Amino acid sequence: MHGKEKAVARAFARQLAASVRVPAGIDTDALGTFTGEIPRVGTMVEAARAKALLAMQVTGLRCGLGSEGSFGPHPHIPFIPCDTELLLFVDKINEIEICETLVTHRTNYQSCKCHTGEDISDFLKSIRFPEHAVVVTPSAPSMEILPIKGISSSVDLSEAILHASHASSDRAVQIVTDMRAHLNPTRMAVIRALANRLARRLATRCPQCGAPGFGVVDIARGRPCGWCGEPTQMAIAKVFRCAKCTLETHVSINGVPKTADPGSCENCNP
Repeated sequence: MHGKEKAVARAFARQLAASVRVPAGIDTDALGTFTGEIPRVGTMVEAARAKALLAMQVTGLRCGLGSEGSFGPHPHIPFIPCDTELLLFVDKINEIEICETLVTHRTNYQSCKCHTGEDISDFLKSIRFPEHAVVVTPSAPSMEILPIKGISSSVDLSEAILHASHASSDRAVQIVTDMRAHLNPTRMAVIRALANRLARRLATRCPQCGAPGFGVVDIARGRPCGWCGEPTQMAIAKVFRCAKCTLETHVSINGVPKTADPGSCENCNP
C-alpha cells in the first residue's frame, strides 16, 4: 500500500534476478496502523509474516516478502529517536524463512504540540516538511475524530490544525511525522538499505546443504576482561547460521581487541 516495492525491487533484480510483484487489493492497514486506529497484533516478525503469507495467497506465488517498521526511543540511547525496520522473506520452495532487521537513528520521527496560528517553522524544518508528510490529531480529543494523514502542504496543514483544534478540549493539536514509507523518504532509504542486505543474504548459499539465506543471525559475546579475565558482554564473533540445516559457524569480528575494557566488566564494576 505504501510503495515499498520501490525500495526493494532494484536490490532483488540486481542481486537475485528476481522481480517483485505487488498484489492488488490487499489492505495491510488491517494488520495495524502507525497512528493507532488499528493496533498491531503480535510481534514485528508475526506482522511481517502475515503480510507475506497474505500476498502469497493472493498471487499464488511460492515466495513472499513482508515489511514492518517500528519507531520510538533508541534501545541504547533513549533520548534519540530510532527506526527499527524488518524484512521477512518466506520461501515455501525451500521451506525456510529469512529475516533481516536494521536499527538506525536515521529517522525524522518527531512530534509537536501547538495551537492554531503558533509558529512551528523550526519544527517543520527539522522534520524536512513538506518533503516528509505529517499527521495531525487533537491533543485532548473531546469527540471522535480520525487522524488527518498525509499532509504535505502548508495550506493543508493550516486547515488540518484548525479542524483538529475544534475537536480538542484544550484547543491544541499534536503534529506527528507521517511514517508511512511512501510519504517519508528517509524511511524509504532505510528500507532500501535493508533490502540490499536481505538480497545479499538470499544470494548466499549454505556451504553444507546449499540452501539460500546463509548469514549472520546473532553476535557471540564473552570477550574476557583485560584485568580479571572474566567473560563480559562484549562481542567476540559473528554467528552465521543456515535457515534450513544445522550448520552454524562463528567468525571473528575484524578489528576487535582480544580483551575487553574493564569498564564493561561486571566483575570489576559490579
